[in-house]
Amino acid sequence: MTKPLTIAAIGCGGRTRTYFKLAAEQPKRYQIIAAADPDANRLDEAKALSANPDFRRFHDDKAILGEERLADIMIIGTQDRYHVEQGIAAMELGYHLLLEKPMAVEPEGVERLAAVAKKHQRRVIVCHVLRYTPFYQVIRNAVSEGRIGKLTNFNATEGLTPWHYAHAFVRGQWSNRSESSPMILAKCCHDMDILRWIVDSPCRQVASFGRLSHFRAEAAPVGAPKRCLDGCPVADTCHYNAEKYLNEHRDFWLPIAMSGTEGASDLDIRDFLQSTRWGHCVYHTDNDVVDHQSLALDFDSGVTGTFTMHAFGGGRNLELYGTEGRIYAGEQIHQQTGHMVLHMDLDGKETPIDFETVEGGYDGHFGGDQGIMNALYDEMTVVEDAMLTSLEVSVESHRMAFAAEESRLSGQVVRLD
Repeated sequence: MTKPLTIAAIGCGGRTRTYFKLAAEQPKRYQIIAAADPDANRLDEAKALSANPDFRRFHDDKAILGEERLADIMIIGTQDRYHVEQGIAAMELGYHLLLEKPMAVEPEGVERLAAVAKKHQRRVIVCHVLRYTPFYQVIRNAVSEGRIGKLTNFNATEGLTPWHYAHAFVRGQWSNRSESSPMILAKCCHDMDILRWIVDSPCRQVASFGRLSHFRAEAAPVGAPKRCLDGCPVADTCHYNAEKYLNEHRDFWLPIAMSGTEGASDLDIRDFLQSTRWGHCVYHTDNDVVDHQSLALDFDSGVTGTFTMHAFGGGRNLELYGTEGRIYAGEQIHQQTGHMVLHMDLDGKETPIDFETVEGGYDGHFGGDQGIMNALYDEMTVVEDAMLTSLEVSVESHRMAFAAEESRLSGQVVRLD
């Protein structure tokens, strides 16, 4: 029998709780030992997921990092700007890391993490979970096997869905770039990583344009108050009405923002909405991250491509063009053909590329959450093998995102060298 890897965590938000749930389903491989979070309700949920009666609770990062090493792996599942200091402190205590993305909000932080990991020989897996999905794995395999000849260019898009954007990037923790990180880094370093992985060549230069166009005071309906529950005249027709947390968004989105939702009354939820930013009108907040951004990307191999993030659609879409054919993948082609990945040769002959789907929806990132936890044991214990989303690998996607934001702000093409 294998000896279980022991796991602790700093931050018990949705990402950590997802990993705890999946780890607890493999008790021969993982044992959950401890977690830190200032929210007692989240610690209650983490303990319940751990299935460990001896689970240890800590009220903050300083408390858990003030102890001797408690486990083999530390999950860093806090807000973006805490990742570097908490990750370094954990590595210096002896932990290997499962590190949420982005791993840092500036290039210097990435360099510091890399230096400490190298100094102490720590293994760091960055949670670029999309690499672990069957969806992206079959696409990369098709390209690397030459199904479309030599890859020449691509078009990629990510639509966040309007409510997701409003929840996280207007009302939520990622609404202000100075307090969290730029949108292209916070949300789309996933996409930068996947595109770099599929192209299999370093990115050479980036040009980017984007802005916050819609979620601004000047776009507010006439008479809209600062909070949705204060008698908005368009409440019945507004897509972003915060009262939706009381009904259609109660089961999934509300628990991400409000702890202790199980058993909460409507009055409890209304009090929460009246006292937090999740009750704000989306047109009357202090948000400043973009609601759409487009990138032009140029790679050393000669491949070029575009990527667009926007708040007004849903799902990821990818078109790959090669000298011998093309691949269409994602939500749009699925709606048109019933297939998530479709190969088309130069004569127009269509062939679906099938793969085994994994249940989980958004929460499972097309099976990537399950994939990373299935792989974590071997990635941490079989040390001679290269890790699929190691810190070293993930540096490039972060550099692409940093360059894109620099280009957006400066109006200049940014070379990554």
